[in-house]
Amino acid sequence: MSKKTVFYIVFFTVLVLGFYAALSSSIPGFGKKRFPPITKVEPFAFTNQDGQTVTNENIKGKVAVVNFFFTTCTSVCPRMNNNLKNVYETLQNTPGVVFLSFTSDPARDSAARLKHYADSMGVNTAKWIFLTGRKDSLYNAARYSFKVDDPDNFAANEGVDFLHTQFVALVNKKGEVVKIYDGIKPSELHGLPADVKNLLNE
Repeated sequence: MSKKTVFYIVFFTVLVLGFYAALSSSIPGFGKKRFPPITKVEPFAFTNQDGQTVTNENIKGKVAVVNFFFTTCTSVCPRMNNNLKNVYETLQNTPGVVFLSFTSDPARDSAARLKHYADSMGVNTAKWIFLTGRKDSLYNAARYSFKVDDPDNFAANEGVDFLHTQFVALVNKKGEVVKIYDGIKPSELHGLPADVKNLLNE
C-alpha cells in the first residue's frame, strides 16, 4: 500500500470521526442508545427493610434497577443477587441510581428479615432497598408494572401462586420500564452500568 493511499485512509477516517464528534456535541441525544418504553410503573407503596414506606414517588427522577427474590431461595435468587451486587458495586457512588429488590414471599420475608438479608449482602440500604408488602400487590407489580413475570403465570388459587423470576427490570427517570435482563446471565448484566449511565444523561 502506497504512502498516498495510507494518507487518504487516515485523512478520511479523521474527517468522519470529526464529523461524528461535531454532531454529537451540537445535536442533543445524537449517537446515544435509545430505549423505547416497555411499560409504565403503576403507583405503589411497600415497606422497606427499616419498616418505612417506600412509594413510586421515592424513585421519581431516578434510574431504578428492579428485581424480585425471596430470602430462603437457594437456587436462582442467590445467583441473581450476587450478579446484581457486581453491578451495584460499579454504580454505588453514582448519584440518581437506586436498586429495588421486592420479596415474592412476604409471608416469611418481614422487614426485619429483609434487614438481616441486606446486612448479609453488605450493601447500603439507602442505595439498595429491600421491600415487602401484600402478596397480591407485589405480584401485580412484578407482572404488570415491571414486566419481570408473565401474567399468565397467575394461578387460579392464590394460595398456590408463587412468583419465582430471574428477570431484572431497568426503569428510567420517567418511571418507564425500558429493558429487561436475565439476572442469572452475567453476560446480559455486563452492559447494565452503561445502560444506567445512558439513562441518567437523558
